[in-house]
Order: sequence, then C-alpha cells, then structure tokens
Amino acid sequence: MNTKLIKTESENQAALARIEALFDAQLGTPEGDELELLIILVELYELQTYPMDMPSTVDAIRFRMKQQGMKAKDLTPYIGSPSKVFEVLSDKRALSLSMIRNLVDGLNIPALFA
Repeated sequence: MNTKLIKTESENQAALARIEALFDAQLGTPEGDELELLIILVELYELQTYPMDMPSTVDAIRFRMKQQGMKAKDLTPYIGSPSKVFEVLSDKRALSLSMIRNLVDGLNIPALFA
C-alpha cells in the first residue's frame, strides 16, 4: 500500500478506481485498511476541492417539503397562516422562535438551518 495525500483530480480518479477494486475487502485486512484510508483521503480532497455552502433556511424547508411531498399549505401548522407561510417561503419574513421549534419538531429540520 503506497498511499499519499490526493492533490489532483487525476490522483482522485485513480483513488476512486482503487476504491472500486477494493470495495468488497474485509475489515481488518490489509486491503480493508487500504480501502478505509483511501475513502478518507478522497473525502478530504473532495471537501477541500468542492466546498459546499450550507443551504439557506428557505432552501432547507423547501427541500424537506419536496422530500415529504408537501405543498405550502401543509406548513400552516408549523408556521401559521397561509400569508405567513408565503412570506417565509419568499424570504420576506424571518422565522420566529416558535416557528423554528415547530419546524424542528414537526419536520425534523435541523435547528442550524432555521
């Protein structure tokens, strides 16, 4: 096993190909150890090379709505009146603490997005 930090896209592609070859390796074997190390190195490279911003609160709410097949009217138990829902979804109204709590509890949206 000759592994090193991944610094280029071609090195990343080679590591991904090796991961695919080792995918069924047993944990605790030299191949399994190499697989674990390569996964960590690829993840580190991709986090540094392709950073992702956190979604906005509205984006997080819309994502959860899409996951659960919800319409805007389905948010009224969590946010309030239809006009409040519209204002929140159009970024014209900030979420209140009670709205945040309702979304966290009712839709399992992490509080860091709210």
